[in-house]
Amino acid sequence: MVLINVVLLVLGLVLLAKGSDFFVKSAASVAQKRGVSEFVIGLTLVALGTSIPELASSVIAAMEQQSGIVIGNVVGSNIANIGLIVGLGALIARIKTKQEMLRRDGYIMLFAALLFYVFIINGTVSRLEALIFLLLYIAYTVFLFETKPKSRDKYEFKEFIRYFLGFKYIATIQSIIIPSLNKNKKKSKNTPEEIKTKELSKPDIIRDFLVLIISGFAIVVGASYLVNEAIFFADFFDIPKTVIGISLVALGTSLPELGVTISAARQGYGNIAVGNVIGSNIANIFLVVGVSAMIFPLSVIKPTIFYLTPFMIFMSILLLIFIRSNWEISRIKGIVFLALYALFLAVLFFNKLIIV
Repeated sequence: MVLINVVLLVLGLVLLAKGSDFFVKSAASVAQKRGVSEFVIGLTLVALGTSIPELASSVIAAMEQQSGIVIGNVVGSNIANIGLIVGLGALIARIKTKQEMLRRDGYIMLFAALLFYVFIINGTVSRLEALIFLLLYIAYTVFLFETKPKSRDKYEFKEFIRYFLGFKYIATIQSIIIPSLNKNKKKSKNTPEEIKTKELSKPDIIRDFLVLIISGFAIVVGASYLVNEAIFFADFFDIPKTVIGISLVALGTSLPELGVTISAARQGYGNIAVGNVIGSNIANIFLVVGVSAMIFPLSVIKPTIFYLTPFMIFMSILLLIFIRSNWEISRIKGIVFLALYALFLAVLFFNKLIIV
């Protein structure tokens, strides 16, 4: 019986990871062939790429009112992204970092972690707080496409806060998307050559749509298997669902980030390696928690408030310190991250105060 559950769990992880990969690629291909601007593609697809597993599994868990799986998945993924993924990436090669990585995305990541802690301190994440998270994610995504601050003395994080509070992202979306849609309407009259080209590309579009539908179905099925089997093992071993979420589910849904980071580190693209982790951590809090809590308000257990989230904040601060230190993440720093992650898991599973 247990063996069947293990097989279903692995099957869920495979379907979720590979389905997410094919979904993003096919969706981007369809969008490009339909004349959608690169801005819209980046806003809706590329930026979500490595966070789709966390989003899908958390949405399924929220629909089943499994708050522990959602919270554990998000906090666990963020800790694993820094401790395990950046740690392994730094072991493979020294990761060069840049000031811009710290001034904007790094501080926004820390801000997201701190705001998350403020919201859960009362034991719940309400729909109002979820709405704030979602608006912050929309503002952050649009902010990435805005021009750089006029003065280099200004922190881009401060610019982002002003940008968000001033609702400037709404005007930006209107100024970019609406003209793009009108431009596509004006191109409705095509030349014979353009019509022929479109006809030739129809089989490709149909194929992309089929891949999109199949991969989307795989994501839903994979997320469902993953959540259901995680719940089974939590009950089977009498372990709180938050602990299962923060370890088993979090590690499973972090596979895309792991693949991207290791590949980038091997090729010497340190910015991509660390940027992928920082961006994913931001999306996990703003987007994943936001969507999940909008479906069903999330309840938070005390260990998450007093141990798990503070450790996530600590790891976030340490990452920013390491980014700034000589503007690189060396192998020694990678070992520190891996050791801290191993210690975190050990305390999680062996300290009775955590698992009761």
